[in-house]
Amino acid sequence: MNGLAGPLHGLANQEVLVWLTHLQKEVGKDVSDEKLRDYIWNTLNSGRVVPGYGHAVLRKTDPRYTCQREFALKHLPNDPMFKLVAQLYKIVPNVLLEQGKAKNPWPNVDAHSGVLLQYYGMTEMNYYTVLFGVSRALGVLAQLIWSRALGFPLERPKSMSTDGLMKFVDSKSG
Repeated sequence: MNGLAGPLHGLANQEVLVWLTHLQKEVGKDVSDEKLRDYIWNTLNSGRVVPGYGHAVLRKTDPRYTCQREFALKHLPNDPMFKLVAQLYKIVPNVLLEQGKAKNPWPNVDAHSGVLLQYYGMTEMNYYTVLFGVSRALGVLAQLIWSRALGFPLERPKSMSTDGLMKFVDSKSG
């Protein structure tokens, strides 16, 4: 579970919310597209990334982002934070393409998920990674139940102890 706590994975939606909050404090709530572009460029020029954009595998808009966006358009279209996320969706990809470094300038699920959690009352961001982990654990548990119900054998993946790993490394470095 601790592996989920990095800024590119389990903490990513928190990083987005922190960035959005700082953005709102610096430029205000009703911000022009031009001011947003400037803020995005300042973020990039300071050596940071725009959180919530890009994906290690996908090379298009994350379908989970699209699903959350459609939900938000229907259920919270006037929420100020959602409006900001929607405005960024129109601007960030073009800036990232213009910059030329991003392999994928499109939003991922984290660009939106934290905003939805906040809207529905989950304001303690430290629990976001816990929610992420619980969802993974429930998925593994569901798979285990189906495997037992269908009579599949127990899976025993090969693993290696630390001692065995050290012996392997020593044998290769000698």
